[in-house]
Amino acid sequence: MAQTRFAPDRGLTSRMVMTMFFIGLLYVVVVGVLVVLLKGAWVVVLLIAGALFVAQFWFSDRIAAFSMGAREVTPEQAPELHGAVDRLCALADMPKPRVAIAESDVPNAFATGRGQKNSLVCATTGLLRRLEPAELEGVLAHELSHVAHRDVAVMTIASFLGVLAGIITRAALWSGIGRNNRDQNTAIAVLIVTAVSVVVYAISFLLTRLLSRYRELSADRAAALLTGRPSALAAALTKVTGQIARIPTEDLRKAQPFNAFYFAPAFNKESFSRLLSSHPTLEQRLDQLGRIAAELGRA
Repeated sequence: MAQTRFAPDRGLTSRMVMTMFFIGLLYVVVVGVLVVLLKGAWVVVLLIAGALFVAQFWFSDRIAAFSMGAREVTPEQAPELHGAVDRLCALADMPKPRVAIAESDVPNAFATGRGQKNSLVCATTGLLRRLEPAELEGVLAHELSHVAHRDVAVMTIASFLGVLAGIITRAALWSGIGRNNRDQNTAIAVLIVTAVSVVVYAISFLLTRLLSRYRELSADRAAALLTGRPSALAAALTKVTGQIARIPTEDLRKAQPFNAFYFAPAFNKESFSRLLSSHPTLEQRLDQLGRIAAELGRA
């Protein structure tokens, strides 16, 4: 990772390494099951899955930007947004990413990209309309820290195995395996492939959720320390969370699939299991920012 002035986070780094290790281990298990059960067909499946992986990794920023309606803007089109990004990049000593705006009333922001040189930071029109300049800089600093720490790229790779698991199941069914009910061995093979795929998807889902919650706390901390204004980020968090609760449910459901990339989740119900949540609770985030503010005050 190129050095920036964002506070390093060894806990985040260790969690990213651990997540990638277990994701890789699961991948090896999946390949082993394919070799044993699918025989000649596994080569085609892996080629297709490999092509999808390359496409997802190399074009993840474009795919995410397109899916969330992001439109790249010039400094002339969005001078205030570009100005805030310019100031933060100079403060963080990092390359300036591409800047985009998404036409959505849901107040939010996200970052994508494999690294600092090909990253994109996007804010929604709903966010730009509701936040004060200092609050907006806090949110943008949060997103830029994801770019600096490269956890966006890790999340993209980590989520791939779940997609691969689904492809394996579909490929086994499309290839005609198990259609002959008289072949007991074939039927058992289909059940094993399906079961392994489901387990792999569940484990990869939980791993990415664990990493996602921690990286949000890490980004809050890094942004607060870089700007020196944790109260502004706390105000933005409170305002965004409160405003999201007022957004029509239909609009929130459209944004929900991209929760792992957003500054704040589209749905933040207390009844939703923390184990399955992509973000820490608002109370956890505000409590951490309060401690940082106290530390900065003593310093």
